[in-house]
Amino acid sequence: MNRLFWRFAALVLLAIALGSAVIYFTFGRLFGDPLEHIARDQAAGQIFLLQQYVDQAPADEWLPRLNKVREVSDVTLELQPLSAALSALPAARRAPLLHGEVVMDVGAKAFYRRVDATGARYAGSENDVIHAQNLPIDIGQALRMEAIRFAVIALCLLLPLGWWTRAHGRSLAALSRMADDFGQGNLAARAHVGAGSSVAPLAGRINGMAERIGSLLEARKHLLLSVSHELRTPIARLEFGLELLAERHAAGPDMRRRTDAMAADVEELKALVNEMLELMRIDHAHALPRQPFALAPLLRGCAAAVARPSVRVGVADDLGDARGDPRLLARAVGNLLGNAAKYAVARIALSAVRDGDMLRIVVEDDGPGIPVGQRAQVFEPFYRLSREQDHAAAGHGLGLAIVARAVALHGGSIAIDDSPLGGARFTIHIRA
Repeated sequence: MNRLFWRFAALVLLAIALGSAVIYFTFGRLFGDPLEHIARDQAAGQIFLLQQYVDQAPADEWLPRLNKVREVSDVTLELQPLSAALSALPAARRAPLLHGEVVMDVGAKAFYRRVDATGARYAGSENDVIHAQNLPIDIGQALRMEAIRFAVIALCLLLPLGWWTRAHGRSLAALSRMADDFGQGNLAARAHVGAGSSVAPLAGRINGMAERIGSLLEARKHLLLSVSHELRTPIARLEFGLELLAERHAAGPDMRRRTDAMAADVEELKALVNEMLELMRIDHAHALPRQPFALAPLLRGCAAAVARPSVRVGVADDLGDARGDPRLLARAVGNLLGNAAKYAVARIALSAVRDGDMLRIVVEDDGPGIPVGQRAQVFEPFYRLSREQDHAAAGHGLGLAIVARAVALHGGSIAIDDSPLGGARFTIHIRA
């Protein structure tokens, strides 16, 4: 909310300043300099005295009246040659002076006016100019008044703007929290926004979208769970039937071969169901139990579980503890090692180091690697590379999807690049 308010406040102040500047220059072009008008109003008494008292005197009384005004006034009234006055004024002010107008010099708190254009006051008066100085002109006061006016207008605009942005910011924060919760798997998250809020229509549409997405995901979840659980019953029956069949036809090598093949198919089907259930469990987990556990023994145990080929372990002794779900993290690392074992020619390496509060776990092999263009897709469920090695290897394309979900639940990331061993290198970064 503060960021939204200050952005609006900056725009409002900029708009007021720009509008004031435009008004000033427009009035200056149409009606003359506003500051000069202010200065002329403040010096109106001296101008009136000159025009209505001194100028109304007969020709032989003009100079005596001017001297009387000098004696009683704080304003300095001097006679200057016309040429000197013209040289002191900018070019745009010279013509009004020659025509007998009062020409203000706001910065010097003074004005100029020609005595007359015909020499009627005294001999040579057509070549003289009255220069009035020390006039009671205070432009600073006018500028202070303008500044106060500017501040009052800005305050009157910013107060309701602050109230509006506060309410608007709360509504946006509610939408943001809802989006975060929904993105983390809380399908029941909804944005609670007042009916009078400016984002209420948007919140309603987002809530409706979330409702539909949640319904679809829940339906998908229940469907997959139902299918997976229903598959377990016929699988168990098949296993039991295969055992009975193997006992009855133990002497027949051909029947034994067929029952072994069917048993392998059943095991593959059972593994697929288990993988699907595990993936769904991870997908619908909102948060992990953040319990501490020793990381080095867990990683060494994962490496020891790989049958072929042997894993070269480079786990640092100072890894310390990690926080999260040890079973889920072990499943992720085990899946990576198992995947490497399928494709490696002779070498697999597991290493882990700690950098501050970040842990880096690396699994690499000397297999065929993963093409650059497909490295993001391999983490999608049921995605398999269209290569002979992948079709020859067992699996259903769920192992790496489980790895990606498990790492994400730990607040980490996983990346694939080329390994110095020649194959693929998977790097996990998680916060300890």
